[in-house]
Amino acid sequence: GAPGTGARKYGKQGLDTVVRLPVGTLILEKSTYELVADLNEPGQEIIIARGGRGGLGNTHFATALRRAPKLAEKGEPGEEKELILELKVLADVGVVGLPNAGKSTLLSALSAAHPKIADYPFTTLVPNLGRVRVEEGQSFAMVDIPGLIEGASQGTGLGHEFLRHVERTRLLIHMVEVGNEEQDPWTEFETVNKELKLYRHGLEKRPQLVALNKIDLLPDTAGLDKLVKKFTQKGYEVFLISAATRRGVQELARRAWVILQTLPAPALEVKLPVKPKGPIPRFVLTALEPGHWRVTGKEVEKWMAMTDFGNEEAVEKLKNIFDRLGLTEAFRTQGVKDGDTVYVGKEEFTYQEDEF
Repeated sequence: GAPGTGARKYGKQGLDTVVRLPVGTLILEKSTYELVADLNEPGQEIIIARGGRGGLGNTHFATALRRAPKLAEKGEPGEEKELILELKVLADVGVVGLPNAGKSTLLSALSAAHPKIADYPFTTLVPNLGRVRVEEGQSFAMVDIPGLIEGASQGTGLGHEFLRHVERTRLLIHMVEVGNEEQDPWTEFETVNKELKLYRHGLEKRPQLVALNKIDLLPDTAGLDKLVKKFTQKGYEVFLISAATRRGVQELARRAWVILQTLPAPALEVKLPVKPKGPIPRFVLTALEPGHWRVTGKEVEKWMAMTDFGNEEAVEKLKNIFDRLGLTEAFRTQGVKDGDTVYVGKEEFTYQEDEF
């Protein structure tokens, strides 16, 4: 905000700084990785860091004996925080599978999304989101998760960047390529599920529809009977599709819609910050290298920042605050000596015992 002016006028208030973020953004403390906010609804607002109040002008300190005191405060510093912004896409259905399984092709076949599609692995490097319309008034959000590889749960191939988007889905469509005779579809299916489990226990148990893709590359589907039976015996519902020719994709979408009506939103495991036990000290005085000390504590740092050190009355007021907080006594008992440098927040001063 602006500074106050004469005739007892307040300074003009500063405007809020608004940062617009996509729905699904997690805000985390950088130092502890603790959750500050989960922006999971459109229009949601949260105050992350508050600005400081304005300092009091000299008229506030006027008394019957001191009509025009020279004492005035500087403005209180605003909060400063280092944060991590992490996006987890909000979608009803997540499409997972190994690279080049046809996930992006399925998304483009069912929605107006236009992901990059090519006949080689790792074409998709970011999640793609689309809206799938089943019938009038029936639609769901679907996200194409970039291809997962073995070791994804440990971060291999940007695995963490991809897997976190699976957490907010309610249903998975597991794409398995069957048009390549050199690959074992069941082994590929188990590879992806293993990475889901390793990333977060229970993620592999999220409801899945299995889509055996690229059947257009096979002379017939009779050879798939044994594979389909293996999936169904494990409790999976299987769809034979060709995302490229759109064969079977509408049936898959309709079944996904029906299942979604029975599924609640996934429960997110949020680690709450551990509250410190006992009273929080008003300040901590720490010895650095010889002759150098640091004082930490919100109240001490606030008053230091608000003090005009060119004003004797303001400095005297700060000394009284130090006395009240017990900091003056701490200087003496902990061995702070004349000439030592004391750091408080962004400020520093040279200690002189006779001044305290």
